[in-house]
Amino acid sequence: MTVRTQSTAGRIARLRKLSVAGIATAGAAAAVLTLAPSPAHAAEQGSAGVAAAGAAAAEAPAKKATKDQKQYKDNLDGWIREALDVMKSEGIPGSYEGLHRNIMRESGGNPNAQNNWDVNAKNGTPSKGLLQVIQPTFDAYHVNGTDRDVTDPVANLTAAANYAADRYGSIDNVDSAY
Repeated sequence: MTVRTQSTAGRIARLRKLSVAGIATAGAAAAVLTLAPSPAHAAEQGSAGVAAAGAAAAEAPAKKATKDQKQYKDNLDGWIREALDVMKSEGIPGSYEGLHRNIMRESGGNPNAQNNWDVNAKNGTPSKGLLQVIQPTFDAYHVNGTDRDVTDPVANLTAAANYAADRYGSIDNVDSAY
């Protein structure tokens, strides 16, 4: 578990301005996280992901925490709860339901999911992780204090939620590929 520090509203505003500039520089392809899978693929991925996420939730141990730190289970529920705490401390809007709904659509709850078929993958930048983020978007919207690995569940969720907040107001406002 990483220790997260609170940042000021000014730092967040500067980060978002820098992030938007970075996305504009990287091109339109960097702003697209993923294309929607076919309905058959989404259904196949969703049902398998729900079963896998449910099994993982039942068996996952709690992460170790030091004094004055919350403990989060090392499963989908724990990752969402930890991401929400980070998002709250950073002023990034979003809810459990909004994150969970988008995770189920994008990865079926698999933190190692990788899209190898869309335009981003064909351009050499596949979307990865719970919320299917491409590396340039992850780099531009990474939340300080989280891991630098795009497939780290909490880092992936917070970066995607930060992007969604900048573009759509909140991850809660996202109901399809973003």
